[in-house]
Amino acid sequence: MAFAVSDELLGTFVPIAVYWLYSGMYVLLDGYDEYRLHTKSEEKSKNSVSKGAVVRGVLLQQAVQGVVCILLFAFVGGDDVSGAKPEQPGPLVILAQFAGAMLVMDTWQYFMHRYMHTNKFLYKHLHSKHHSLVVPYAYGALYNHPLEGLIMDTVGGAVSFLVTGMTPRTSIFFFSFATVKTVDDHCGLCIPGNLFHAFFSNNSAYHDIHHQLYGSKYNFSQPFFVMWDKIMGTYMPYSLETRKEGGLEARPTGVKKD
Repeated sequence: MAFAVSDELLGTFVPIAVYWLYSGMYVLLDGYDEYRLHTKSEEKSKNSVSKGAVVRGVLLQQAVQGVVCILLFAFVGGDDVSGAKPEQPGPLVILAQFAGAMLVMDTWQYFMHRYMHTNKFLYKHLHSKHHSLVVPYAYGALYNHPLEGLIMDTVGGAVSFLVTGMTPRTSIFFFSFATVKTVDDHCGLCIPGNLFHAFFSNNSAYHDIHHQLYGSKYNFSQPFFVMWDKIMGTYMPYSLETRKEGGLEARPTGVKKD
């Protein structure tokens, strides 16, 4: 007897599995010190939270994410009145839905993220938890206060899903892609040949600037494009330089570093 797994169930849990598989790959690449944006000693001295606490925090956010996904799919309803699955649209429609969802997600996250910084109460009680990782690493990408994770990531994803009208099956691929992109932006490495760096200006070096004290009011855009930073005047350009002690550094250009 065949065991069928619904698209809704896969859409809920596949992105979570992808998060740990992809971030685990970066754990295995730990020896690539020449491509690190910060030294290991910086990671130990600047980050104010243990890796165990980060894992527990991410798992909590993913639990909330899973519950919201299940409720969302139940509300939308994957089957029609006859019990049949919704028909998958053609490739061009799916590509358009991907592009639309990327724009919606970027817009939601830019303005929510920026407001988390400008509102002192929200920054102190919510967003500062994410910035306790001054030196980001892959599996800390979703280390947030649970309420922030709900507002910025989970609700933002739900809005992207609803606005574009994608099917649960399409959402499996879109949210897995968005998850991989988010993890990559926090990986702390700039490895040659990384396709995300080839196709997106918003990458690990770009986001690393935002995690530093001098860049905390810049480079809010995530996870795909940099357009909102450029439109809203919060874009901080940088150059990728080689450190004397080894490794790389994303160094602001045209802006005085405090």
